[in-house]
Amino acid sequence: MASEKTLRILVAKPGLDGHDRGAKVVARALRDAGFEVVYTGLHQTPKMIVSAAVDEDVDAVSLSVLSGAHMYLFPEVIKLLKEKGAQDIQVFGGGIIPDEDIPKLEKEGVAKIFTPGATLKEITSWVRENIRSTKEAG
Repeated sequence: MASEKTLRILVAKPGLDGHDRGAKVVARALRDAGFEVVYTGLHQTPKMIVSAAVDEDVDAVSLSVLSGAHMYLFPEVIKLLKEKGAQDIQVFGGGIIPDEDIPKLEKEGVAKIFTPGATLKEITSWVRENIRSTKEAG
């Protein structure tokens, strides 16, 4: 296990929504679970998020969306990651997202959506089991 790379996760709060408590709680839980976490702060555009993800050499981006703009923000981040040649960076997240939108977001490439009620253990376990280092040799 000594050779196992610590995953780097960027937690981002896109858009104009100023409610970031959930994002901060998730960021802390990921950190406490042993992941390296980069938190971008409030009011990030998809371009700012992707730029930070590439600059910080992360393995995944977690978006917290409460504003109702999830059908734009998640796909836009995925599109911009592809444009930067960083399509190996997985995107997941959560917030106030209607159940009927989750399959649409998954079809767009979102790895996982967590809705209200998801436990921190559920989130950290999912990350541990599903996110792979983008830097692994092979």
